[in-house]
Amino acid sequence: MNGARKLFVNSYGCQMNVYDSRRMMDTLAPEGFVETGSADDAELIILNTCHIREKASEKVYSELGRLRLLKQAAEREGRNITIAVGGCVAQAEGREILRRAPMVDLVFGPQNYHRLPELLARAKRDGQAIDTDFPVEDKFDHLTAPSVAATRARGVTAFVTIQEGCDKFCTFCVVPYTRGAESSRPVMKIVAETERLADAGVREITLIGQNVNAYHGEGPDGRSWTLGQLLYRLADIPGIARLRYTTSHPRDVDDSLVATHRDLRSLMPYLHLPVQSGSDRVLAAMNRRHTRRDYLAAIERLRSAQPAIAFSSDFIVGFPGEGDDDFRDTMSLIEEAGFVSGFSFKYSPRPGTPAADMDEQVPEDIKSARLAELQALIERQHARFRRDCVGRTLDVLFEKPGRHPGQIAGRSPYLEPVQVSGPDTLIGEIVPVTITAAGPNSLFGTIARSNIAEDRMPLTQTAGA
Repeated sequence: MNGARKLFVNSYGCQMNVYDSRRMMDTLAPEGFVETGSADDAELIILNTCHIREKASEKVYSELGRLRLLKQAAEREGRNITIAVGGCVAQAEGREILRRAPMVDLVFGPQNYHRLPELLARAKRDGQAIDTDFPVEDKFDHLTAPSVAATRARGVTAFVTIQEGCDKFCTFCVVPYTRGAESSRPVMKIVAETERLADAGVREITLIGQNVNAYHGEGPDGRSWTLGQLLYRLADIPGIARLRYTTSHPRDVDDSLVATHRDLRSLMPYLHLPVQSGSDRVLAAMNRRHTRRDYLAAIERLRSAQPAIAFSSDFIVGFPGEGDDDFRDTMSLIEEAGFVSGFSFKYSPRPGTPAADMDEQVPEDIKSARLAELQALIERQHARFRRDCVGRTLDVLFEKPGRHPGQIAGRSPYLEPVQVSGPDTLIGEIVPVTITAAGPNSLFGTIARSNIAEDRMPLTQTAGA
């Protein structure tokens, strides 16, 4: 494209940041920007940041140090590079970014990227610009819809944001301060976006939000709809064969949501349901407002509705005051719940959160030892789950060419990568695959020649169940 300006966006953190980054690209496309895979030849570089973990924000400053050198080299060559920092670090730290990295041209929060063309113009005019306000208008009303070509280029799966913000105020979490209060998009706007994606060849939609199952968007009947009601509606859209949602809170697993897992074959039997700790004492200190028993009861309700369901979760080790008995409670919960995967982290204080000022901060060496032990347990359960897949026939959505010529790669209902020998013409199709081997990171199989309905059902047992 003649006269096109190259744009590089680097996303950190959660799936919502991935979604936001793509919408930034869509917003800037009418301004003449085209995506590039490298910062080295970009005219505009955006870092879409995450503030959940300490290391995540420090990675941003480390990357800004590298970009400072890149910008200086470009200026010596007579090229101008604009550097922007968006997302949650930008929201939380604002002008501190400009102080620590004065070569940054623009800082904007996660609720403001629909204003990017205006903000870039302001930065060019004034030298720098910052916008971390929470706007009154709904940013989704002002975003440019992606072109069909751009959507097709991104593949057969897509994220759709349906909810933002959180009202839970867990004592370790910055999300209520960086993303704001819970808000939900209207049902028909989500339907319209999903229909556009389906028309462009997307087969699988993942609904995302900081607290996605607290969804309460306005329905076409003028009433507030639940996530369960929304899922039933999206399941009727032609072309959408698979539905997922993330990330959930245990307190918002209502009856209508449980029913969708019973009724909707298109809703995949894999759920990420963060628990953080298995200790009631620590859960109370975290302000999770559920107990270990409450959490296990939610899992049991979901398993009763869909016996094939598998679970992953989030875990924090070394929360202030966590003792050996508390950690053992977490380890026993992992075994009792039978998690097949998980994301685990050492607690890191986030400025401005209540937990940062708590007494009894756990020493770093203890946190590291506990994290290693927990991750080893999760990996054992994950490996057992993968082994249990061998001999089963699972429906696989093929997404792209495989690692080697003649291979194609896709994902099982449980998000496990699957590699088989097959033609590229199957990309975008859902095909039964008999799993023949389980590697450390992927499953391997052959395309099933028979189509026995019973064989094609997802696994009916999860690890540790």
